[in-house]
Amino acid sequence: MMDLLCRAWWCFLFIAIPASASMLHAADKSAASLFVKDALTAPREPAMVEAKLLEKRLLNDAGLGGKPLELVIDGKVVATSMTGGDGKGVLVYTPKAQGVAPVQVRVGATPRVAPTDGQANLLVWERRNPIVVIELAALTEEPGSPSQLPAIGPAGDAERKPMPDAADEIEKLTKFYYHVIYTVSSSTAGADAFQASASARQWLKTHKFPTGYVMVLPSVENGLGTKIDELHAAGWKTIKTGIGRTKTFVEVFLQRRLEAVMVPEPARGETPRKAKVAKVWKDVRKKL
Repeated sequence: MMDLLCRAWWCFLFIAIPASASMLHAADKSAASLFVKDALTAPREPAMVEAKLLEKRLLNDAGLGGKPLELVIDGKVVATSMTGGDGKGVLVYTPKAQGVAPVQVRVGATPRVAPTDGQANLLVWERRNPIVVIELAALTEEPGSPSQLPAIGPAGDAERKPMPDAADEIEKLTKFYYHVIYTVSSSTAGADAFQASASARQWLKTHKFPTGYVMVLPSVENGLGTKIDELHAAGWKTIKTGIGRTKTFVEVFLQRRLEAVMVPEPARGETPRKAKVAKVWKDVRKKL
């Protein structure tokens, strides 16, 4: 009888100990969030898909370094990478055909991080198509205070309503072979560039705007101008028009001898010389 009890006890230990270790192992995994920026490229040219892995902490999130990332397109892993000390990783992929490809970046096999992923868009455009750059602030209704910039993001009003006809008019532009770049400032949105990108993309999708390249501007003086110059240098010469709400946005295009449209009509004295003005979005196409 004692012999049977001893055997039963050892069997219990062999079963219970691994199970307990497994439970402790699972509890050690960090809860994390993964944010992904949109990427822009041309057919048969490499795209740089940037992602950022953040560990959720009580006071503020922190980047998780040394963790594997996988880029998934059409259900297949097409690229892998590791995060740096700041939690950022870059995955390189070369598409063959033009179009919009929804992409997923997920955490690879690791005992330290719970499974998580993030989504974005890979825009694959032919370089000959015209491109219009649109300030996200030009898509939203007037803010409550005249001095308050329309913001989209954690610090802004997530329920900010779009301006009447804006989505429909941009959809019509895409049917005339225009590609669309939406710009958002990470400082205005009250988040870092990765979170601002995700917030803007979700707002655009919620309000049924055509899919475009969400470009987050650096939080420095003349951040938009720097980005436009970089895109021109990279071969995107068909960026010739900007549609914006603020004087600062419009002046960036005028300084480069590019076309600029302000919508809605600004207060008297706020229209830069040579800028075109549309009172409402239905008038914008007449100005292009």
